[in-house]
Amino acid sequence: MARELAISLYLFVFKCVFSLFHHLPLKDKTTFVISFGDNSYYVFEEMQRQNIHTEVVFLCKGKAIKKFREYQGVTTIPLETANVLDWCRSIYHLATSRYILIDNYFGFLASVRFKPEVECIQLWHASGALKKFGLEDESVKYRSKRANRRFQQVYNRFDKVVVGSDVMAETFIRSFGLNENHILRTGVPRTDFFFNEAAKQRAMETLLSKFPEWAGKKLILYAPTYRDTELNEFSLHLDIKKMRQKLGDDFILMLRLHPAVRTSLYLDDFMPDFLYDFSSDEYEINELLLVADILITDYSSIPFEFSLLHRPMIFFTYDLEEYKAKRGLLDEFPANLPGPIVKDTDSIINLIKENNFNFNKIDQYAKQWNKYSNGHSSANLVRYLFQEKSSPQAYEKLHDYS
Repeated sequence: MARELAISLYLFVFKCVFSLFHHLPLKDKTTFVISFGDNSYYVFEEMQRQNIHTEVVFLCKGKAIKKFREYQGVTTIPLETANVLDWCRSIYHLATSRYILIDNYFGFLASVRFKPEVECIQLWHASGALKKFGLEDESVKYRSKRANRRFQQVYNRFDKVVVGSDVMAETFIRSFGLNENHILRTGVPRTDFFFNEAAKQRAMETLLSKFPEWAGKKLILYAPTYRDTELNEFSLHLDIKKMRQKLGDDFILMLRLHPAVRTSLYLDDFMPDFLYDFSSDEYEINELLLVADILITDYSSIPFEFSLLHRPMIFFTYDLEEYKAKRGLLDEFPANLPGPIVKDTDSIINLIKENNFNFNKIDQYAKQWNKYSNGHSSANLVRYLFQEKSSPQAYEKLHDYS
């Protein structure tokens, strides 16, 4: 109850300040509201390639600001800050921008009303979904009516939601309570990386040059999603020492925890020549996927991108029943996965040793979830947003997007 009152008070103050700036005229300005930043990065890079002339503002939550600080000629402001001046500046830009591009759920949207000319684009941070979210999240049933009403108010601010597949479009329609008119089939910008051979080669060479000891070894990436109960203290259920013992010297294990997790693991106790922790934001997840020979994950969204690389993956769902009850998984979760489901380390070791994966299923998965993500996703979205500004030579005419 106290939490709901605090949220309501904050949103009321936010609404009052927004209303003051709302009377100002709109500017030729694009504001990115960023939690993760991957999709925003690719969209902005494409805007530069197409020489789009517009004022650009980045409102960045947490560590995401590091991705955008180095750009010249843009405004970068920390989001959800205790600095009152930055907070007011953020609201000013939200109230006076022609385009708003966001990559996550942001509660402040429940308290604003954009002008009719404004377009708010949801650049969701995942190409697909295994776990339920939005209105389908199992935890919603335990929230108050006021909270659920606020959630829907946020979703109603999305004029368009960017998707890479028809199946994800259907998921968004159910999860956000939207309709087909809200779907933008441009493809997911961050997937452009996997079609750019030069960028992949540079990323591969850069990462492998830092770790020459990896030469000739198979790289395993373990990238679990977050659990709401383990955001502050993550439990590593994978038996690292057993994997090192059973797999021998031919393998390297890379660990990448979800950005929301504040880990308290002390990895110095593990094998320094076997386990490498890449949970910091120093390394992009796309780069780690690129060098990985095998992916171990659970309910994360990264299998959708990894499937584009035509490589095996294992789903380590040691808490499947509990997670399904508390958070919720899509109905097709067990049947359509492009890899085996296991619940213990021994099974993972056996699968890696047997090396008998169904690559046809992986390819089908990639086609299903990346139908519109074909290497031109960023160009497609920039073309949609800035048709009058875009050069006809800057992109290929691919298809209608919505």
